Amino acid sequence: MKLIQPDRKSCGAAALVMARRLSDPDYGERINQQSAFSREVRSLHQRLTSLVDTAGGFQMPWLRTIGTAPWAAARELRLITDTDYSIHSVRLAGQSWEYLQHASAKRPMAAYIGDRLCPRHVVLVAEVVDDAAWTYEPHSGLVTLISRRRWTEGPLRVAGWDQPWLVVAPDDAISRA
Repeated sequence: MKLIQPDRKSCGAAALVMARRLSDPDYGERINQQSAFSREVRSLHQRLTSLVDTAGGFQMPWLRTIGTAPWAAARELRLITDTDYSIHSVRLAGQSWEYLQHASAKRPMAAYIGDRLCPRHVVLVAEVVDDAAWTYEPHSGLVTLISRRRWTEGPLRVAGWDQPWLVVAPDDAISRA
C-alpha cells in the first residue's frame, strides 16, 4: 500500500511516521491506511514545528510552511529509535553514502534532497541491500531501491530532486564502517 504525504509541506513528518511504523509493528498496524496516515502526519508536522516536541521537551519552533527542520527530525528519530542522531551536510558529491550505507529498519535515516540551490524534500532511507538503499519517498508513497551510484554521483531523480543535501544519521553511523 502506498502511504502518501497529505500536503506539500509534510514530507519530513511523513518520513518520520514511516520510520516509527518500521520500528514499532503495533503502531504500523494502527497506521496502515491513508486516512490514518494523513491524520498522523498532520499531527506530527504540527508538533515538529512547535515549541514542544513529542516528548514534551522544548525545541526551537519552525515555520510550518517550509517543512520539517533537520534538528526536529533528529530529535524525533532519537525518540523513535532510542539512538542519538546528528545532522550531516553531504552536499559534496559522494558523501551521503558514507552515512546511508548503515541504515536499517531499526535505525532509519532521513535524507534532505533538493536542487543545486537548496534542500526541498525529505525521504527516509530504511535499509541497505548490497549497493542500494530502500528509500521511502513521501510524495509518491513509494518505497524504491535507489542505487549507491545515484546517491553518490547523481542525478538522484527522486520526486523531481537530484541533489542530496543533509543526512540525519545515528551518531555512530560512520564509526560502524
